[in-house]
Amino acid sequence: MTVDPFAHLPYRPNVGAALFNRRGQVLVARRADLPNAEGAPGMWQLPQGGIDGDEDPAAAVLRELREEVGTGNARILGEHPEWLSYDLPPALMGRALGGRFRGQRQRWFALRFLGTDDEIRLDLDPHPEFDAWKWLPLAALPTVEVGFKRDIYAILARSFARFAVDDEGNQSIIRPSRPGRSDDARQDNELERDP
Repeated sequence: MTVDPFAHLPYRPNVGAALFNRRGQVLVARRADLPNAEGAPGMWQLPQGGIDGDEDPAAAVLRELREEVGTGNARILGEHPEWLSYDLPPALMGRALGGRFRGQRQRWFALRFLGTDDEIRLDLDPHPEFDAWKWLPLAALPTVEVGFKRDIYAILARSFARFAVDDEGNQSIIRPSRPGRSDDARQDNELERDP
């Protein structure tokens, strides 16, 4: 019988954001190569982050958006009805999340982005977590390189499907944009974005 040396570690309280644009697409961002990063460089993820002390999860998700993607210009549409947890992969146990947690226990929110793509700024933090971003249909979320978060993202793709609609109520079926690109509905051509 193998003993898990990290079984005693708790899960870190965390919030996650499925940020939908006016076309019903969700924002994903590519992890930058940071020390103690939760995933390998190149892995895509939804914005997420820790809950500070007794912070309300709804306040935490808006704060995390501001910190990670440079804008909190969003309103909460709904939330997944239960906490979702994941364990870190063995290679990251004891290293990621300061080595103090076995994984994360997350409260997930669906939000509508109220701004324009130029408000998404990954370069505002001196140590950015992400180096590129793109919009993609929610249903495509589990198919991009999301690593060990795939199971949670599959749950969110089902749970938040009702929010994956454009301003006219049409389901998002638009192909994913390329990294660092915008699919803003008001523009005929894709615009290059500096990550």
